[in-house]
Amino acid sequence: MAGDEAAETRRAEGRTRPTPVAWVLLLPIRLYRSISQYLPPMCRFYPSCSAYAAEALTRHGAARGSYLAVRRLLRCGPWTPPGRDPVPEKFSFRHHSPGMSTEE
Repeated sequence: MAGDEAAETRRAEGRTRPTPVAWVLLLPIRLYRSISQYLPPMCRFYPSCSAYAAEALTRHGAARGSYLAVRRLLRCGPWTPPGRDPVPEKFSFRHHSPGMSTEE
């Protein structure tokens, strides 16, 4: 029972460990991040797309995290206004634009 409470506390605080599949998907992201530190910053959002993908995979698992990461990458273009776009606390297929309230 105490283990279940500890796991629930970690999930509530957003500090979960990635699933095994998500961990494998994080490897190319970690490689990219080690290389990208030598390139000029180009991301339109905060956090960067690679940081967003890593957090989404860790927080929401492989399938949902991948969906969120791909959705974010598709928004990264001149047709979308830049801004702050954090990983959602709860998974949803709907996107809330940066600056939109999620308390609806």
